[in-house]
Amino acid sequence: MQIEALHQLEGLFSAVQLQQVFPDGKTFPDCLPKYPLDEIEQKYLSESKAPSFSLKAFVSQNFLPPPEYTTGYLTDVTEPVEKHIEHLWDVLARYPAAETSSLIPLPYPYIVPGGRFREIYYWDSYFTMLGLQISGRVNMMENMVRNFAFLIDKIGHIPNGNRIYYAGRSQPPFYALMVQLLREEQGDAALINALPSLEKEYAFWMRGKDKLVEGNNNVNRVVLLPDGAILNRYWDEYNTPRPEAYREDVELAHKSTREPHIVYRNLRAGAESGWDFSSRWFGDGSTFETIQITDIIPVDLNCLLFYLEQTLAEANKLAGKLTESAVYTSLAIKRRLAIERYCWNEALGFYTDYDFVANTCKDDITMAGVFPLFFAIAGNDNAEKVGSILHAKLLKSGGCVTTTKVSGQQWDSPNGWAPLQYMAVKGLEKYNMFQLAAEIAKRWIHLNIKVFKATGKLMEKYNVVDTNLLAGGGEYPSQDGFGWTNGVLLKFIKMFKAKG
Repeated sequence: MQIEALHQLEGLFSAVQLQQVFPDGKTFPDCLPKYPLDEIEQKYLSESKAPSFSLKAFVSQNFLPPPEYTTGYLTDVTEPVEKHIEHLWDVLARYPAAETSSLIPLPYPYIVPGGRFREIYYWDSYFTMLGLQISGRVNMMENMVRNFAFLIDKIGHIPNGNRIYYAGRSQPPFYALMVQLLREEQGDAALINALPSLEKEYAFWMRGKDKLVEGNNNVNRVVLLPDGAILNRYWDEYNTPRPEAYREDVELAHKSTREPHIVYRNLRAGAESGWDFSSRWFGDGSTFETIQITDIIPVDLNCLLFYLEQTLAEANKLAGKLTESAVYTSLAIKRRLAIERYCWNEALGFYTDYDFVANTCKDDITMAGVFPLFFAIAGNDNAEKVGSILHAKLLKSGGCVTTTKVSGQQWDSPNGWAPLQYMAVKGLEKYNMFQLAAEIAKRWIHLNIKVFKATGKLMEKYNVVDTNLLAGGGEYPSQDGFGWTNGVLLKFIKMFKAKG
């Protein structure tokens, strides 16, 4: 937990981040202090007054860089991509180890995404587990579910990743889907065993519900709507710059006309959404400094919580707790009706986010609109309309683009992301739109393999508009590895029997 103290060393921490001692702002929070932090603080306060003081040299003398994992693995682009991914599981595996850095040690092995992402990430892990299941690595699947249960017990929720500086927020709540995936391999016991963790996660997302009243209609992650419905938003416990993106956050706050603490809260909430960042969250639809996610009820988040309520109903029933099961069933029904009422945009014929401050549907067409299909919330007519818009507005030569806007942000056009392709494909299949589902998957498979053959890498994201260009945008260079791309690609290849 030393990194908490490091953040309190505001002079040193802000100096290192603002002066870009490291090109990537995530590096310094991940460094390992060589000495107790109070000693480092005293040395900094004393030595930094000297005219000859070198901040870079000081950091080098007092901190070790994050551990680098080298395996000696060399990619062979002549082998099938499936075989490459089988090798990558071992490259991306991490094992329990004690560290004096910001890392929260986990008790069981896990898979990291790759590149700069040296820790486990919450929603990434579900899509990674899809591939682990195809590979028959059930033990690793179970270990990852156990690690998330450990984090729920230790922190009270599943953080963005297992770093102390991520503890103020979570990510899209896919834990119930992970448990159900493990259940496919281990039977009902997997679901019953996870019941306490599932209930704690639900309590985290609903914290403050009892304080909602007219005139105080939003607390933490819960929002009371005029008709009495309760839906959720993204949030963060803190309203300070993100340690891993400190300089970027400070600079953006300087550009904004709002108070810095408001900008910081919204940036952190955007990080909790997993879509960090997208024009989807911008108040004016195009300018980053207008980010206003805490006013928004995201359609995808509420679909995930609907599924969590359904899963809790089923788990309680299996455990013989019929009264509790009925309560969660009722909550799921109410949420489903509220999603249809507030997130169906009749004018667009598509599911969108809802701005509860402006009391209106947003007009952004994004891949979040496929979540009501994946979770079978949509009626048949609405689902068909979503399919039509998906085909007309979002399907490109390499798969589905994340939004229709080009903003320079990584969760916008021209980028496509593995998890969203998967949610779309499976959602379309549930409404018998098999041809469109297959077309999306096959275009994505072709692009993944094309880039693999050209670069020897599987990427975090892809340019689906111009498949001859690599994806870009965002706060850091495009990463390779890559956990969720590996998982979804393996799953698609098995589903559609496409070969690399």
